Amino acid sequence: MTSAIQSLVLVTDESESIRSREGLSARAVRWSLIAIGLSFFTLILFLPFLAIFAEALKKGWDTYSQAILDEEALGALRLSVSLLLVSVPLNTVFGLAAAWTISKFEFRGKRLLVTLVDLPLAVSPVIAGLVFVLLFGSQGWWGAWFSERGIKVLFAFPSMALATTFITIPFVVKQLLPLMEAQGTEEEEAAALLGADGWQSFWHVTLPNIRWALLHGIVLCTARGIGEFGAVSVVSGHIRGLTNSLPLHIEILYNEYHFAAAYAVASILALFSLITLGLKLYFERKTLQSR
Repeated sequence: MTSAIQSLVLVTDESESIRSREGLSARAVRWSLIAIGLSFFTLILFLPFLAIFAEALKKGWDTYSQAILDEEALGALRLSVSLLLVSVPLNTVFGLAAAWTISKFEFRGKRLLVTLVDLPLAVSPVIAGLVFVLLFGSQGWWGAWFSERGIKVLFAFPSMALATTFITIPFVVKQLLPLMEAQGTEEEEAAALLGADGWQSFWHVTLPNIRWALLHGIVLCTARGIGEFGAVSVVSGHIRGLTNSLPLHIEILYNEYHFAAAYAVASILALFSLITLGLKLYFERKTLQSR
C-alpha cells in the first residue's frame, strides 16, 4: 500500500514538472513571437514614420512651413481633397447598393458581382490607369467622341477621379458585406410584414444596423484614395499646378532634389494616416459591438 502511494506521488510530481516545463515553454514562445512582431513593426513602420518628420524638420520650422504653404502644395492638397469628394460618395452609394443586393437577395450572377468588386485589389494600379488611357486617349475607344465635343477627360480631373474611384471600389463593400450577411434578412422581412416598403426598410432597419461598418469603410476608402499614386500618375499628365495630387507633388519635389520640401509635404499624408488609424480603430470597435 505504501509503495502504491509513493508511486502515485512520484507520478503526480512528474506530471506537475512536465506541465511546469510546458508552461514555461509556451510563455517563452509567446514572448518570443511578441518580440519578433514588435521588432518587425518598429523597423518597417515606426522608424520610417519617425524618419519622415525628422527629415521634414531637418532644416527648421521655417523651411517646413514654407514647403507646406507653397501654392503648388496647397493646390495639390485641394486637388486630392476634390478627388475624394468625388470618389468617396460614389463608392459609398455603390458599396451600400452592392452589399445590400449581395447579402439580402439571391440572383443569377451573384458570385460574378462579388468577383468584380474584388477586381481593383487584383489589378495593379498602373494597369488600371492604362485602361483609362485606352478608353479616353486620343486613339482610344471613346477619346475621339469626347474630343469632338470639347470634353477633356484624359490628363485632366475627370480621368483622375475615375481612376481614384476605380481603385477604392472594394473598401466600403468589404466592410459592409460580412456584417450584413451575418445579420441575415429577418428584420427586413419583419418590417415588410408590418407594411414597410423597400426604402423604409432600408432607412429605418438596415442602415442603423450597419452605420458603424459603413463609416469604417468610408474611412478606409478615404485613406486609400488620398494616397493613390500609380493609377492617378498614369492619367494625370503631371501638369504642375493643375493635375498633381499630393503624392505626385511629393514625387516631383523629390526628383528635383528638394528633399526637405518633399518630406514636409509627405508629413501631411503621414498625419492623415494617423487620423485615419484612430478613426479606423474606433469604428472597428463600434462595428464589433454592433454584431
